[in-house]
Amino acid sequence: METFADRLRAEIEYSGMLQKEVAYKAGVKKRALDMYLGSQGSMPPADVAVKIAKVLNVTVEYLVTGEKDSHAKPRGFSRLEDDMETLPAEISASIETMIHKIAEREREGMRSS
Repeated sequence: METFADRLRAEIEYSGMLQKEVAYKAGVKKRALDMYLGSQGSMPPADVAVKIAKVLNVTVEYLVTGEKDSHAKPRGFSRLEDDMETLPAEISASIETMIHKIAEREREGMRSS
C-alpha cells in the first residue's frame, strides 16, 4: 500500500526538483522534509502539507490519501501552462489553435463511432 511518503517521493521525482529545492520553495527545513520522506512515515502539519503540495502542483488530498480530485488538472498540465506562458504570443496562439483543431477532430471522430 502506498503511503504519504511514497507519494511525496514520487511527486518530488516527477517534478525534477531536488528534495532541498522542494524544501526551500515550501519554506520548510530539509531535515523536516527528510522526516516526511522517511520510513517512519511522519506526517507534516496541515499548513506544511499545503505548502509542499503547492510546490509540487498536486493536492494535499492526493498526498495524504492517494485519491485524485476529479476536477484537478491532468499531471503535467501546469508545467505545460508554464511553458506556454514563456512563448511569444504569436507562437502560443498558433499552438493553441492547432490543439483546438486536433481536439475537435477527435471529438467528431468519437461522435461518428
